[in-house]
Amino acid sequence: METFRPYRFDKWLFFTTIALLTLGSVMVFSASGMLATEKYHQPFYFLINQVIGAGAGLLFIFFMTSVKKPYYQNSTVIYGLMGIALALLVLCFFMPPVAKTNRWLTILGIRFQPSELAKISLILFLAMYLEQKKDRLHDRTTLITALGVMLIFAMLILVEPDFGTAFLVLALCAILLYIGGAGLKYFITLGLAAAPIFVVFLLLSPYKIERIQAHFFPNKSPSSLKFQVAQSKLALGAGGLLGVNFGEGTQKLFFLPCPHTDFIFAVIGEELGLVGALATMALFLIILWRGIVISLRAPNLFCQLAASGLTFLIAIQALLNITVVLGLSPAKGVPLPLLSFGRSSLVSNLMAIGVLLHISQRKGDNRNYS
Repeated sequence: METFRPYRFDKWLFFTTIALLTLGSVMVFSASGMLATEKYHQPFYFLINQVIGAGAGLLFIFFMTSVKKPYYQNSTVIYGLMGIALALLVLCFFMPPVAKTNRWLTILGIRFQPSELAKISLILFLAMYLEQKKDRLHDRTTLITALGVMLIFAMLILVEPDFGTAFLVLALCAILLYIGGAGLKYFITLGLAAAPIFVVFLLLSPYKIERIQAHFFPNKSPSSLKFQVAQSKLALGAGGLLGVNFGEGTQKLFFLPCPHTDFIFAVIGEELGLVGALATMALFLIILWRGIVISLRAPNLFCQLAASGLTFLIAIQALLNITVVLGLSPAKGVPLPLLSFGRSSLVSNLMAIGVLLHISQRKGDNRNYS
């Protein structure tokens, strides 16, 4: 038995999300105003699109916090989301390439990245699957079925190609398997199954190998491969303790590649300084903290696993993005959740927040919600 407490959602998580959305909108405008003016003759182009994405995501959050029924726990909804995500991933390969990749669909002038929907649908599927099979987690058939579904999605994302997202998907699946009670053999099998696939695709993509070499052996790599991280470090260093003030950063002026998307954290560091960068990381730590609390207090195993997966979805993306900006890992093309420009990423992350907030409103009889 459980009770639903309307609008008694986790306030820490909600207001932290609002803070990140506000910071993201401001920094997207600062980082993209010059580019938008030159490319679209409209300085607010990227800001307007970011606000539209935020509005759509907030509408979903409002819906999730106002309805009692957990639609995300319905098997028909979960399989439907998976089917749609799978079909859209396949459809990407029939669309004109964007930047030599097949990651996006363009329908009625709206561009969407199906891999964002795939992340959420996979998390919900594994939460449901592990709850249903909790008494048979050590059965080989259980393992093969779960691995098969994961690898199908991961391979489609790899072929796009999108190595960062494929790695993220498999990492999230491994975390859910562990939290769900799977033994060590699941991780060994998952690693053995995924490793050859990644190696093959790396060998077929020399540019990825060059990126990895540039990270580990910067002195022996062409300067063009080190340019992004070098400009990112210059931006962070220029910011000092308090930054150069909002809008006055210079690295975003066609020196720092992708300043409003993959490298927006560098713009934050330059304009808001070390204080702003640390505050941004603190906000993501709050999301991680509240997500874990929601998971521990969840009324059933499905909600525990779903809350954990959705929390780590946001936290791991933030970690991957920030480590790239700081030059601690090779470039992966993973955006900074709720901050980087991109409606697909923004809406999907707000959907994850919406489900987390809904779970936080559900109280089990045997759990303490003080």
